[in-house]
Amino acid sequence: MQTHRVTGGNGVQLYVEETGNPHGRPILFIHGFSQCRLAWRKQMTSDLAQDFRLVAMDIRGHGLSEKPYDAYEEAQHWADDVEAVIMELDLQPPVLSGWSYGGIIICDYLQAYGEDSIAGIHLVGAVTRLGSEAAMAVIGSDFRALVPGFFSYDVEESVSTLQKFLRLCVHAEPTPEDAAFFLGYNVIVPPHVRQGLFARTRSHDQLLPRLRKPVLITHGQEDRIVLPSAAEQHAAAITHAQLSLYPQVGHAPFWEAPDRFNRELRAFVEAL
Repeated sequence: MQTHRVTGGNGVQLYVEETGNPHGRPILFIHGFSQCRLAWRKQMTSDLAQDFRLVAMDIRGHGLSEKPYDAYEEAQHWADDVEAVIMELDLQPPVLSGWSYGGIIICDYLQAYGEDSIAGIHLVGAVTRLGSEAAMAVIGSDFRALVPGFFSYDVEESVSTLQKFLRLCVHAEPTPEDAAFFLGYNVIVPPHVRQGLFARTRSHDQLLPRLRKPVLITHGQEDRIVLPSAAEQHAAAITHAQLSLYPQVGHAPFWEAPDRFNRELRAFVEAL
């Protein structure tokens, strides 16, 4: 495993890890709200590494990346983060795989830089809207009820909220080891970062129908955070996209059904 420090938008320092075949097609994994690169462990340590260059970034404010105040509103900064990783690591050209909030980040990048420097797009339980009634219509009520606790600086309230949130991420009861693993990298995200991500208002409705590069949409049918209707909306907007729905799987198909997830991702990338 190699590690990198990359200077992203407005100077924020980003932490990035990579593994796999240095001569293979790069896949850049972009995690979601309050998570980190470790969410992709079942991909980074899988047989995907035999054939592909696997890169996972900690988005700004998360994991081992810098966690400044007031650095989360501008779409250009998020776009610049992805561009910086692509350019610094010379990813030629990558598939962008974005989970949940990672879908917004991918769209921010595409809005700013276009599709010429990428090979394909993978939306995983993804959102492409923020801060509107239309955005909230595809967010589960159980998740919405947790929102005030995400911003709390009271340790007990914060940890309790995160535990409830993480239980919503998977359909099946996680093992105690997995639950502790998830919680560990969630609690290091400061409340001001979560609040910054929630404060954004953004819609990529105009972008999606214009996409021309191959797109794979992956979504758990039991997702209680980003409802499956979001995937259906994305598939309707991106008419050439492949839609793959996972039964008995929640918000994290790459964790709950890694064999299928990795197999379908491999097939998608090999076809490019």
